[in-house]
Amino acid sequence: MISRITGDRPPRGDRLDAQDGRRPGTAPARDASAPIDKPPLPVRQPRKRGAAAAGPANQETPAQGFDYFAASARDGGPDTRSAETSGAWALQGTGPHAFPAQSRPPARDPRGLRLPETTEGGAPGGQWDPWSRTAQEGNGGAVRPAADAGTAAPERPARPMRDRPMRDLPAEDPSLPPWPSAPAQTATGTGPLPQEFAQRTRPAPPAGWDGQETEQEPAPAPQGKRPREPFLDNVKFILIALVATGHSLVPTLAADSSRAAYLFIYVFHMPLFVIVSGYLSRNFWNSSTKTTKLIDNFLIPYVVVEIGYAALRTAFGHKFSISITDPAWLNWYLLALLLWRLSTPVWQRVRFPLFIAVIIYVVAGMTDLSGDFSIDRFFGLLPFFVLGLVIKPGLFEFLARTWVRVLSVLVIAGAAAVAVYLVKNYSIKLGPIYYSQSYVDLHLVWWKGMVLRMALLVAALTMSAAVLSLIPRSDTWFSDLGTRTLYCYLLHGIPVMIAKEMGWLSAPWLFGPLGVAAIASACFALAIVLCMPITRTFFKWLLEPRVSWLYRRSEQSA
Repeated sequence: MISRITGDRPPRGDRLDAQDGRRPGTAPARDASAPIDKPPLPVRQPRKRGAAAAGPANQETPAQGFDYFAASARDGGPDTRSAETSGAWALQGTGPHAFPAQSRPPARDPRGLRLPETTEGGAPGGQWDPWSRTAQEGNGGAVRPAADAGTAAPERPARPMRDRPMRDLPAEDPSLPPWPSAPAQTATGTGPLPQEFAQRTRPAPPAGWDGQETEQEPAPAPQGKRPREPFLDNVKFILIALVATGHSLVPTLAADSSRAAYLFIYVFHMPLFVIVSGYLSRNFWNSSTKTTKLIDNFLIPYVVVEIGYAALRTAFGHKFSISITDPAWLNWYLLALLLWRLSTPVWQRVRFPLFIAVIIYVVAGMTDLSGDFSIDRFFGLLPFFVLGLVIKPGLFEFLARTWVRVLSVLVIAGAAAVAVYLVKNYSIKLGPIYYSQSYVDLHLVWWKGMVLRMALLVAALTMSAAVLSLIPRSDTWFSDLGTRTLYCYLLHGIPVMIAKEMGWLSAPWLFGPLGVAAIASACFALAIVLCMPITRTFFKWLLEPRVSWLYRRSEQSA
């Protein structure tokens, strides 16, 4: 039992009177050299059995309990209650589970101070001591009083571990919620404990745990809609401007400058677009509302755009033709993104999804895949979509570091120099940068085709990381424009097709660096116009019609 004054813990399972080697029942001699911080406290004599049980008036029966400090105060001794000593003995010596004290002389601790009388378990007044041998033997700390000669000791039920002394309980965790605490009671149960001990008691459990009603904390206010991330909107606007620029450079690809710019753009701009689409598709299947977007944002616009471009080609003298399975021109992306999002649960389920996607990407080049339903682009750009699914937001923070941005400038400059060098010195074929043609179509043996695809994968990822590093993270003037890139993607083909058919993009002065700059500037301005709110107002009825009548009521309300 922990000493009331010194706080020293006696050895487990050993009786206090056995520490100095004396015989039980003899009073030990005080060690004059032992320091004494406070005068010894008087202790009541143990209650005797039978006819000798009647004693002084200040002796209490086991049913009343024994408060050591109250007895000390009545006898004239000081009442030195503290947060460390007042609670454990006062609470543990009362109630129907209290046991009578043993008839034994008062014990002393190693410093010579008198201690409260103990029982066989080493606890004062029949209390439970967690350091006693009985507690270690697994009986819950139950202490049976010693029996006189010829008298059987009464059987007592084992005391549960919940009667553990308060001093051995952990201190209150300040991180716990401030549950209202019930007032702590003294040994007699008639009044509160001192304030310094009541503050150390555990907080009361929440309402409903023990059937008592307690004050409830106000429920937190519902959080508002999470704001959009301006960084991703900035990325999407830059990429959609590059998409329009790449399509506009096709009539001038005979010039080295246009061909180099085209090669530079197509190596990374669609792979990065697919990475962002995969990143935004991570939680796509969490609600049925998002599932309906598969029809609202993909299938309906796909049908509308297919019919619109077929009508536009017919207006310029071409034969009318329409194919739902074989998307025309830029419409391939809608079907490919639809298939990628349908496969999202599979990639979120399997282990090593990126590794598996890269293997499929390399092996798919050995098969001559058709363009029906954009299957060739689905496999050709699959690793980039899966990469978007598995990357964490911490990657974007890493790319924003200063040294990474400096390195990114060098990467972009080096990639532009490599594109110019390859166009000047080699007859570069543009088929591989579409990520759709097989090795047979590229006239390559299988192992050379695999090496080429892996080299393109590394180049695309390196350039994509460099571009992500250099794009602003904060809100900019074009951040809002990045929220409506779908309209720019679907509508920019109309002015580009008109300019091609009318010969505006084949002017001689466009075949050179100045022509590349002019086309890029015009496409940047076109992207701004097509991403403005007024454009969505004019074409929303066509590209995003209300089709709530198409869905079941349960799915619509989910």
